[in-house]
Amino acid sequence: MWYFTIRQDDLSNAQYRTLQKEARLTEVEIFNEPYDNLCVFEVEREKYRDFVDTLDLEGLRYEVVSERPSRQDLLERMR
Repeated sequence: MWYFTIRQDDLSNAQYRTLQKEARLTEVEIFNEPYDNLCVFEVEREKYRDFVDTLDLEGLRYEVVSERPSRQDLLERMR
């Protein structure tokens, strides 16, 4: 599996729905101010290339890792 992290505010509703259809699982990690809420998309290895193509075509910034980041990991990246 691959885990893509995208800031929730960077996504339009249409982009979110499109990515949600391509992902196996979508989770939203909610943080308090001053941190942004994050969307974590779990994508199967076979769909990695298609998912990256969609993100790149939409011009979205993302981080990708092969293991599910913990809430603490996500928070550390924002500090």
